[in-house]
Amino acid sequence: MSMTTREKILASITIFTVAFGIVLTQMRSRIDIISTKSGQVKELKKRIDLQKELIAAKPDWSARYDLIKDQMPIFEPGRPVDTYWLNKMDNAANENGVRIRNRQAKAETVISDGSEFPIEVRDWEATLESILRFMYVLQSQGAMLDIRELRISPIPNRQGYLKGSFVLYCAYMRGTPPPKVEIEEEDLTLQSFLDPLPEEEEEEEEEEYLVEEENDKDVDQDLPVEEDFIEEQQNED
Repeated sequence: MSMTTREKILASITIFTVAFGIVLTQMRSRIDIISTKSGQVKELKKRIDLQKELIAAKPDWSARYDLIKDQMPIFEPGRPVDTYWLNKMDNAANENGVRIRNRQAKAETVISDGSEFPIEVRDWEATLESILRFMYVLQSQGAMLDIRELRISPIPNRQGYLKGSFVLYCAYMRGTPPPKVEIEEEDLTLQSFLDPLPEEEEEEEEEEYLVEEENDKDVDQDLPVEEDFIEEQQNED
C-alpha cells in the first residue's frame, strides 16, 4: 500500500506533534524538578549562612551566657521548685495590686544545662498601672523570670480594670549550690569590753608592760643626774 504525498506530510506532522508533546511534557516535569531543587538549594544556603553567623557569634553568646548563668539560682537535683517560684510570683502580685484568680504549675523542661519551670496564670485582674509595675518587677529579675503569651482585655462595667492571662517561665539550674560564706561579726557591745580577757592575752599584756618598764630604767640610767651636771660645770669655771 503506497501513501500519497499528502498522507506522508500529514503523518509526519502527526508524528512531530506527538513527539513535541512528549518532549514538552518531560521538559515541564524537569523544569518543575529543577525549580524545586533550586528553592531547596537556596533554603539550605540560607541555613548554612545562618549557622556560620551563629558559630562566629559563639564567643559573644558564651560571654553573655556566663553573665546570665551567675544570676540563676541553683537547686539540688530532684528538689521541687514549684513552691519557691509560686511564692515569688504571688509576693510580687500582692505587692503591686494584681489579683491572680487561677494559676497552675506545669512540668519542668530541661534545656541544655539549664531548666525552665512554667506557671500558667489563666485569670488575673488589675489596673493598667498595677499590671505594668508587676511585669516590671518580674522582668527586672534578669534572666530568671520571663512573661510570655500575655493576653489583656478590659473588664465590662469596671472602668480602669483589666483582665487576662499569661505564662511565667522561671529559669534556674540543677546542681550543688555553692556553700554559704558566713562572716562573723565582731561583738562591739558594752559587755564585750567589760568581759575579762583570755589568759593568753593577759600574759602578753603583762610581758609588754615589763618590757616597757625595763626600757624606762635603761633610759633613766643613761641620763646624767642634775647634781653631777652642776658640779661639773662649777669645776670647769
